[in-house]
Amino acid sequence: MGVKYGLPPIAAPDARLFILGSLPGDASLAARQYYAHPTNQFWRLLGEAIGEELPALDYADRLPRLAARQIGLWDVVASAKRPGSLDQAIREAQHNQVQHLLTDYPSLRAIAFNGSSAAVIGRRLIEDSSQVELVDLPSSSAANTRPFAAKAAVWSGLRRFLQP
Repeated sequence: MGVKYGLPPIAAPDARLFILGSLPGDASLAARQYYAHPTNQFWRLLGEAIGEELPALDYADRLPRLAARQIGLWDVVASAKRPGSLDQAIREAQHNQVQHLLTDYPSLRAIAFNGSSAAVIGRRLIEDSSQVELVDLPSSSAANTRPFAAKAAVWSGLRRFLQP
């Protein structure tokens, strides 16, 4: 089993909100795009939360919309061994230095974790979160069978971090 390497962070310098996943799944790694698997609800959930039709856009058109809304994307795991795409299968993880977000993005108000694996790891990696709010989100993965409406209700709380 080979090592899988994540994607680089995507954010404008004025990012106010970062959404951190665990490690991109195989479809995302193959496409070199965050949340590329067609059954992943990320773009739909985030689009509803910020009032934008993100799923209707091509990936290249989604990224400027995130930048305009001051949203960054990244993951807590930089590399790991993992058969398939499930978080439970992650082994020998090397972590991204997510604590650097606190100094590299001076406008940062919140870090949201997409799923429980990202939250457990991310909260451990961020030693001092006193300057930002940490938010746990239900996973956008299709493996999370929670109804979409229930997920969307929690995700809608992200919009408060994007207000001036």
